[in-house]
Amino acid sequence: MKISIAKLKAILLYFSNYTDTTYLGKVKLMKLFYFLDFMHVKQYCTPITYDSYVKLEHGPIPSTIKNLIDTACDNIDESILYDVIKCETPVNTNMFRILPKRKFESSDEAMFTPSELDILNKVCQRFGDKNTKHIEDVSHKEAAYRETRILQEIPYTLATKDSDCQATEEEIKLFLEIAK
Repeated sequence: MKISIAKLKAILLYFSNYTDTTYLGKVKLMKLFYFLDFMHVKQYCTPITYDSYVKLEHGPIPSTIKNLIDTACDNIDESILYDVIKCETPVNTNMFRILPKRKFESSDEAMFTPSELDILNKVCQRFGDKNTKHIEDVSHKEAAYRETRILQEIPYTLATKDSDCQATEEEIKLFLEIAK
C-alpha cells in the first residue's frame, strides 16, 4: 500500500501547523514521520504512510518522503509539495526550516481515520515544541534504531520490541500483508 499524495500533503500541513516551526527542519520532520508510523503500528498494527524506513546516523527516516522533502527544499517549483510547504534557510545557517503555505483545514482532516488523527495529535503534543536533538535522542532509544545497522531497512515488526507496543509481531505481519 502506498500513501496518497493528498494524504502526505495533509500530514505535512498538520506537522507544519501544529509544531513550533522554529525547530521544524528536515531532520525533525523525518523523525515526526517515524513516530507517526511507528506509534500507529504499536497501537493499531499498521503504519499510516507505509513508507520504507532506513537507519541513518541521525535516526530512522522514511526514504520516499525524505526524497520528496529534499526535492521540495531544493527546487520548490518542480515539487509535488509546492502548494503545502515552503523551505526557508535561516540567516547564517545551511539548514532548512519547513513552513506551511496554508492552514490545516477540514478537507485535510477528512483524509484521516480517527486513530490516525489521534496519533498525529499525540506526535505533535509529544514533540511539537522540542528541538531536533531531543527528538533524535528519543528515536535512538527505539528498537528500530537500536537493532539495525546504518543504511539497513527497518521492519515495522521491530516496534514489538519496545515496551509501549500493544501489538504482536504476528498481528503486525498480518495487517501489513492484508494491506498489500
